[in-house]
Amino acid sequence: MTPLPKVCVIGAGSSGIAAIKALHFHGFDVQAYEASDRVGGNWVWRNKNGMSSSYRSLHINTSRERMEYSDFPMPKSYPDFPHHTHIARYFDDYVEHFGIRDRIAFETRVEHAGRRPEDGTWEVALEGGGTERYDALLVANGHHWDKRMPEPAFPGAEAFTGLQLHSHDYTGEDPNFFRDQRVVVLGMGNSAMDIAVEASFSAETTYLAARRGAHILPKYLFGKPTDQFGGSAKIPFEVRRKLFEGMLKLYSGDMERYGLPKPDHRFGDAHPTVSNDILSRVAHGEVVPKPNIARLDGDRVIFADGTSVEADIVVYCTGYKVTFPFFDEDLIAAPDNELPLYRRVFHPEIENVFFVGLLQPLGAVMPIAEAQSAWLCDHLAGRYALPPRPAMLADIAADRRRMAKRYVASKRHTMQVDFDDYMVAVAKERVAGQKRAAAAGNPLPVPPRA
Repeated sequence: MTPLPKVCVIGAGSSGIAAIKALHFHGFDVQAYEASDRVGGNWVWRNKNGMSSSYRSLHINTSRERMEYSDFPMPKSYPDFPHHTHIARYFDDYVEHFGIRDRIAFETRVEHAGRRPEDGTWEVALEGGGTERYDALLVANGHHWDKRMPEPAFPGAEAFTGLQLHSHDYTGEDPNFFRDQRVVVLGMGNSAMDIAVEASFSAETTYLAARRGAHILPKYLFGKPTDQFGGSAKIPFEVRRKLFEGMLKLYSGDMERYGLPKPDHRFGDAHPTVSNDILSRVAHGEVVPKPNIARLDGDRVIFADGTSVEADIVVYCTGYKVTFPFFDEDLIAAPDNELPLYRRVFHPEIENVFFVGLLQPLGAVMPIAEAQSAWLCDHLAGRYALPPRPAMLADIAADRRRMAKRYVASKRHTMQVDFDDYMVAVAKERVAGQKRAAAAGNPLPVPPRA
């Protein structure tokens, strides 16, 4: 029997555990490193590793059935949109069910990962000392933990007399955090909507400032989770788009009716926002829409239209940077959140490093990470062969052109995929790659080295 490569996985969040399970069950010698004392990553509220952006009231905005792993359904007792505690418990149960906990070294941060010049294998330096060597490296460290503050900072930010924080730092631990405060929330994504709604129940005033408009989806349409409508990749995107545009028009009407800015793009050209509550709070005057922040002045926030308000707290819901603190930047980096990969998994220049869950789906990442992990097992076992490098580079370039043509120019849309379309594309490419591998005699792309 041909020996398989020894594999390292960085991270044991929702993507990492899918990779660990797949590798373990396909017979690989796999070792994972997790900075925290438990699995679950972003879904562990107040995670010991300091990387979670969860807050006390957080619920998923993708329905349970669209988020679960295919071979480990969530309990039917869970609500359609579970609380973060449900999700964290689900990941713990997944690890226990498949018996992979001993494949994870907890509270062990990877300080550095570099390639040996002699043979290209990976040397992984661990927190507290010690170095291990691996044939292949799977990166699953997540991309919602390195906060991105407004760039550049707003004029007057340094002298603002109130509190400024990123949504990543809001935990919701203190129920009186917003009480009787004057709050400005900047952003139109899911975190911004959640935090603005939460603040509005106890704050003196809550303002929602927007850099651009967004299409806001309710969690339910006609009594059914919205993400379960029109999801089939068999339906052309333009047909799905028109279906959703019609339903949203019927359900909530134009955003301008609520005083929110009109989106400068069609539905599907940017990541949509999911909220059952924000339009109600705006309609009741409890959340007041405002344009983008122009500057700060003492205890005041001045907006792009020249209006201003007194503020005690400004919450920046301005997204995250894609970073890999364990890589030297001249080896692997994602400036402006750009990291060109073949089908969001394979590095075109480095044959033994792979990425799991490094994408922004219109849907949940967990089933995608599961599919990517099975695909990678095929590849590392020699059952799947990549296209020639020129074909990969051409595919990467074409994908970037498609994103630039379709999506709003934003650091949020550098790795966007449609859930159903991507899953179908992965399945088709796996079949094509299996045929290439069989024709070549199924060679191992990353042979184990002594």
